Amino acid sequence: MRHRWRGGAGCERDAGGGGDAAAGALRGLRGRPLVGAAGRRAAQPRRGRRAPRRRSAPGRAGGGRAGVAHAALGGAGTERRRGRAEARRRGHGGAGGLGRGGGGLPGARLGRGLRAAGRREPDDASSDRKGSSSASVQGTSPASSRLTVSQEVYSGGSMRVWSDYLNVHLHPKSIYVIRQYMHDGECGCLEAFGQGESLLQDPGCIEELEDRLHFYVEECDYLQGFQVLCDLHNGFSGVGAKVTELLYDEYSGKGILTWGLTPVMSNMGGSQKNFYRLMNTALGIVHLSSHSSLFCPLSLSGSLGIKPQPPVTFPYINYDASLNYHSSAILAAVLDTLTAPYRLCSSQGSMMHLAETLNFSGRKVVAAWASVPFPALHGCSLPDTLCAYQQDMPWKLLSSCREQKVSCCFAQSVVLRGVCKESHISSCPEKQATSPLHAYESTEQILQHYLHTVFPGAFSTSHVLEQPCNTLPPYPQFFSPLLTRQGFLLDKPPSYSSAAVESIPVLAALQSSPVLHTLLYSLYKDLQKLNTRRWPSFFSAGVEQDDFQEALQELRTLSQCYEMGSEADESEDEADAD
Repeated sequence: MRHRWRGGAGCERDAGGGGDAAAGALRGLRGRPLVGAAGRRAAQPRRGRRAPRRRSAPGRAGGGRAGVAHAALGGAGTERRRGRAEARRRGHGGAGGLGRGGGGLPGARLGRGLRAAGRREPDDASSDRKGSSSASVQGTSPASSRLTVSQEVYSGGSMRVWSDYLNVHLHPKSIYVIRQYMHDGECGCLEAFGQGESLLQDPGCIEELEDRLHFYVEECDYLQGFQVLCDLHNGFSGVGAKVTELLYDEYSGKGILTWGLTPVMSNMGGSQKNFYRLMNTALGIVHLSSHSSLFCPLSLSGSLGIKPQPPVTFPYINYDASLNYHSSAILAAVLDTLTAPYRLCSSQGSMMHLAETLNFSGRKVVAAWASVPFPALHGCSLPDTLCAYQQDMPWKLLSSCREQKVSCCFAQSVVLRGVCKESHISSCPEKQATSPLHAYESTEQILQHYLHTVFPGAFSTSHVLEQPCNTLPPYPQFFSPLLTRQGFLLDKPPSYSSAAVESIPVLAALQSSPVLHTLLYSLYKDLQKLNTRRWPSFFSAGVEQDDFQEALQELRTLSQCYEMGSEADESEDEADAD
């Protein structure tokens, strides 16, 4: 079983055999790196002899380039990488671009390889660069080459392991192999939280991981922080917990953004695997959030609880939730969009600034929302589009919660991409007199006013990017025929065979919201009903019963941070009853 370092701060599980949501969530389809700083250009290793390793002080992260270091844990996908000289020769991909221009996971360019992420990306994130790796067919043009790739890849049926998507080699320092466990099978798997924790209690393992961590951190002139992607449902939640604790202790004051990924689960009933999943998830949320600046569960699953819920659906995407190839593409586009505020040159914010706008009052868990694609009608302005959604935002919750509608939030960071600056000009002049949105002259002002209208009283920050998410091969073509090549909506399907969708606009948000009370408290109640003593094998791996019960109480306390007035009263009554 193979694991891969991102920014030296973690390891990624080989997604052989299909992997899972985390494996799919950050898989490089074009040989571009993905996990980590979601689009920042990561520093390339310098030519020549490497400087002697040194420990960086917490306030300063060594010499090199500025950026974000990345860690990907669990099945968060991997990609091959060429040697240093060739990496330099091929150049850097576009920032935040999906597919051909930006490479990366089914689209998301989440960090540049496995080291501290480098300079901020230029805002023209979707433009092609010299180093764009693309599959080619001898004797054919680039266009027909991409078509051949699309015919082979779009179905996803032949894609079994992460290496099926990749064209470049991994840097040796980006991989750490965990030999004690198998990736897949009936036995010998990393399936319990305690197993993952115990892996990082081995001095030899810690030394190896720190060596990789410092190798990449030393590339940074100024280190913003770390982005960790990790499975929640298996033993990698324990690995992630220890890695974030290590980062928290060594780099106090740096941002740590952690994404907990879970696959869409089928009905496993009362199986041991289902109860392990629940306990791993609860322990993962508690430990990861305690050592992170911000923690976000990210999944297309409808629930984290005992009873499975249908996966998230999108009105203009026909995807197969059982295919990691499909689910990873959606999650990658969302993740690439959500992290744009601290990656682009035009943004003045940092990773810590983003975290601090959302995590006040102990609310370190946030929910992810996204509209993929954003339902903008072809030829209509942004005010015209938003006027159609005055009551409900046109996005879906991607944090595994049954409650899909939310009418309020405490704070949010919203990113809209793929909308040009001229989108404030209405194509329907008669609407300008009736809608306040048409009075504003910039897309940023329009979006900000809209957010204040839909979420009055909430602290909202917004970012508008012109570049869309590129969806050229090998991004799956699972889009509705109602979409144009640029991802905008048509009134009716075209009479002719429509061309492949090359890019899409995306609306995404991180929210500190009362919906998280439902998510966290429901998980707490499900676990409270269990007789955990029926699963001694889970606790024999290293987690004590008392520690588990303490974590459950911490989960409950965390859920109370998101209560509104009436919910808080009910919670106090329940506490008295207990």
